[in-house]
Amino acid sequence: MIAPTVATDDADLIRLEEATKSFGSRGGQLFPALRGISLRVAPGDFLAVLGKSGSGKSTLLNLIAGIDRPTSGEVRAAGEDLSRLGENRMALWRGRNVGVVFQFFQLLPTLTVEENILLAMDFVGKIPRVDRRPRARQLLELVGLSDQAAKLPSTLSGGQQQRAAIARSLANDPPIVLADEPTGNLDSETSAAVVELFHGLIGEGKTLLIVTHDNNLASRAHRVIQLRDGLIVADEMNHSARG
Repeated sequence: MIAPTVATDDADLIRLEEATKSFGSRGGQLFPALRGISLRVAPGDFLAVLGKSGSGKSTLLNLIAGIDRPTSGEVRAAGEDLSRLGENRMALWRGRNVGVVFQFFQLLPTLTVEENILLAMDFVGKIPRVDRRPRARQLLELVGLSDQAAKLPSTLSGGQQQRAAIARSLANDPPIVLADEPTGNLDSETSAAVVELFHGLIGEGKTLLIVTHDNNLASRAHRVIQLRDGLIVADEMNHSARG
């Protein structure tokens, strides 16, 4: 794969400083999803993010992806202060630097598996046009779906759709891959295959942050952070996972 290029002057690929995020309720009250999170992530790290429902896990990923903006504090990723980017620049930055894998796949149903990957490349323009189709096929081979390229997502199993979604997240060779419960809807055998696939991305130089309840996936992470009520209550290194 093409080596990711990141314009950054410090050792942290991702840095949050006292980042908060509140959402308004119908009654006009603010609900604090994150309460002053500080977090630093170096290139090549693999973090598992754990916590009960409502602890702020998905909100944390959304801040790093630029899907949500912090209410206060700072979020920097891949050399950019995300609070300073307008919507158009944010979309381009995200397309170049972040691959997002959702629990429910979110593949476009009217496009083939290969076309889903090509569309991600066409939107950003990072990969030269002549290289896009060969790259899409390379990614599908990586996730074991070479023979499914011309099929619509609805004809694939859940595990195949998740692997296709992972291939799409890698379309523009992003340095950061974020995944929200990527094995939550998969059987144990398929989950194990997806875990191996994610672990292999570390060898490709990717930085992974994965929200999960999957103990097998969490055990492969370099760091495990625990959220509770919008706060990081534990941040532990997993030295055995680096071996």
